[in-house]
Amino acid sequence: MSKLEKIIAKLVNPGSIITFQELEYILKKNGYREKKTGKTSGSRVAYINDKSNHIIRIHKPHPGNELKKYVKNYIITELRKQGIV
Repeated sequence: MSKLEKIIAKLVNPGSIITFQELEYILKKNGYREKKTGKTSGSRVAYINDKSNHIIRIHKPHPGNELKKYVKNYIITELRKQGIV
């Protein structure tokens, strides 16, 4: 099982915790890139897939590094729509 597959399995496991860096790894390995929205974007970040023009928008977790449950569910839903999960 590859690193990507392990992190995706961790993502879809309801009891697991996923970090923002793990999420970035999943997105970047699947063709997403961070879209810079300007100086005032703050903790908001958007990832766009150039092939499908699919956009995922989230807030970076703070002060910690763990994704909130609702963000994790949103990511799972969006990645399922794209056939990644």
